[in-house]
Amino acid sequence: MAHHSERYVVAALYKFAPLSGLEALRTAIADACAKNDICGTLLLASEGINGTVAGTRQGIDALLAFLRSYPALKTLDHKESHADGVPFHRMKVRIKKEIVTIGLPEVNPNETVGVYVDPHEWNDIISDPDTILIDTRNDYEVAVGTFRGAVSPATQSFREFPSYVQRNLDNQKHKKVAMFCTGGIRCEKASAYMKKLGFEEVYHLRGGILKYLETVPAEESLWQGECFVFDRRVTVKHGLELGSYELCPSCRLPINAEDRKSPKYIEGVACPHCHDSLTPEKKTAAAERHRQMLLAESRGEKHIGAKYGQHAESLCEGEED
Repeated sequence: MAHHSERYVVAALYKFAPLSGLEALRTAIADACAKNDICGTLLLASEGINGTVAGTRQGIDALLAFLRSYPALKTLDHKESHADGVPFHRMKVRIKKEIVTIGLPEVNPNETVGVYVDPHEWNDIISDPDTILIDTRNDYEVAVGTFRGAVSPATQSFREFPSYVQRNLDNQKHKKVAMFCTGGIRCEKASAYMKKLGFEEVYHLRGGILKYLETVPAEESLWQGECFVFDRRVTVKHGLELGSYELCPSCRLPINAEDRKSPKYIEGVACPHCHDSLTPEKKTAAAERHRQMLLAESRGEKHIGAKYGQHAESLCEGEED
């Protein structure tokens, strides 16, 4: 990976495009990642590609050029940010049924999607009182930050989104729907689903929250809070600067300064989200892992349980456990 003096380039990418020969493609991409010293996760399916990867500037440029050499991925878009420490523990290239899991094979963004809205036009769309604004992310992500006036479906998995729509939305009543997510992939598939249900005006934020935070000045922003990301940085702020959250090593939920003041917060062991549900055995094991981590740090060694270590290795956006 990059030398310590270098910053890592973190590239979030996805594209819905018909792909075939997935096993051969997986092997070729894995080889390209190894050759260019890339870490992260890439998912492949017959509907396209999705993932987040990190490496040196040269390595990321080489990987993106390789991916775009495939005709179906020629117009592959990506969003960049930076990290001072290695954001991922290893490289994974996986074949999946879907690159973002909604659980409905008939929903195909390669056939129909809503209207893409560029970040500089997004404020106008969501400020319209006739627009219902929906955050398609999961509850723990929404808790970290969201757009002013957004509705949270309170889902724990993107698979739950269709049932939320069926229970709460009406294509005759809700004529104008705008949706957003971290990088754009979930709301793109969600828009394809809603178009299938007969919703007429469906909009989604091009490039997702990340592109909005990157390009819209903070003084003009309607974003409130921070944005959860699927790597060891945990959250980012405007300008994609590093946020203030950490991940709990036991439940992997984001925790902030207020959480760390709670009597239910035990460093390296538990947080207010999981303290009461952890068994004494799990707390003892977590405490021992944390002790070993501190010992390794004091000796200048790496430890697999280190802060932002393997326990913080997150899924890429839209991937389900």
